[in-house]
Amino acid sequence: MSGHPSVVAMTANSLLQVILVILGGPLLLGLMRKVRCRMEGRAGPPIRQPLLDLRKLARRERTRPEESSWIFPLAPVVLAATILVVAAIAPMLTTRPAFGWAADLFAVVFLFLLGSVFLALGALDTGTAFGGMGASRAMTIGALTEPALLVAILALSVPARTSNLPAIISQSLDHPAWLATPQRVLALVAFVIVIIAESGRLPVDNPATHLELTMIHEAMVLEYGGPDLALVKLAESMRLVVLFTLLANLFIPWGIAGAPGPSHLALSVVATAGKVAFLGIAMAAFEVTVAKLRLFRVPELLAGAFVLAVLAVVSALVVA
Repeated sequence: MSGHPSVVAMTANSLLQVILVILGGPLLLGLMRKVRCRMEGRAGPPIRQPLLDLRKLARRERTRPEESSWIFPLAPVVLAATILVVAAIAPMLTTRPAFGWAADLFAVVFLFLLGSVFLALGALDTGTAFGGMGASRAMTIGALTEPALLVAILALSVPARTSNLPAIISQSLDHPAWLATPQRVLALVAFVIVIIAESGRLPVDNPATHLELTMIHEAMVLEYGGPDLALVKLAESMRLVVLFTLLANLFIPWGIAGAPGPSHLALSVVATAGKVAFLGIAMAAFEVTVAKLRLFRVPELLAGAFVLAVLAVVSALVVA
């Protein structure tokens, strides 16, 4: 009977993580847009605007191409479901989430990839030129980003001797000296590049573009409308929050709850929100200063991230 309270507490922690990711994703996008507008000399919309946009989209009529099959409406559901599963099992607020044993780096990367693949299949299912073009570009980028993400986190697992994300963070807290090693720096740079590519941000992609020939992610969702489009946009914002949180906790783990208790959890919510907001502001400020890369230069950037991740693993193996 003594094990039941801990199970209930871990389930509550995971549920809180999911709720905060659902609400925090749109708010993070709103914060980033606000920062960009301020830096460009404009007032900009309120931070809650993405939430209002999602509500407006959810109330609209659902539209689907006549030639599409069951894959088209299923893609947004799978995309959102995979992100929610990662949010539930990953160490975002605590190192003791429910089913934390399943938060293996290979499983997390697979879930990210599964959502991306289904979204690309949904774009191909429309039979449109822009959908196929966006899906092709997205899969080309994904073929480099997902391995780079996997190898970057693998570099962190070498000294911890485990691929379980909660265990990696717990051991990083116990060994602060690991956080300043060369492999951590190399893996950090690779991870940041992967986040930029995975979330479709500048200089890899421009989420605010209206030029079809330069679109990557937006080209895949041109045919979606109403609740389906709202689900896609919500899932993409949640993915950004999850990636930012993993980046913060893997490389700057202080603040995450390592012990049970509401006080530790409350402190973790504040610390995690602060770190994610800082990363969002930093990315928004970076986007103002850069231009979108030409498409044929993007694989070079992502290949560089993969090389950095491999060097991080080699460095970790040599030191170990």
